[in-house]
Amino acid sequence: MSDEFSYEIVKNFGSLSESKSGWKMEVNSVSWGGRPAKYDIRSWSPDHKKMGKGLTLTQEELIMLRNLLNEMEI
Repeated sequence: MSDEFSYEIVKNFGSLSESKSGWKMEVNSVSWGGRPAKYDIRSWSPDHKKMGKGLTLTQEELIMLRNLLNEMEI
């Protein structure tokens, strides 16, 4: 089994934060391994060649997350 995998950032929705080293926590639509794109929240290096651990959500999961966040008292 190959250790390599492919990804394509289909759309960038914006950044949540940026570290001193230039890595950004981003919200993107990402296609992993040629599959249909999903919503993704993770940190990326400035050139998008390296990534940190993150969270990948379907559209339904993203809607549920939005609803939960809207209900929270922040």
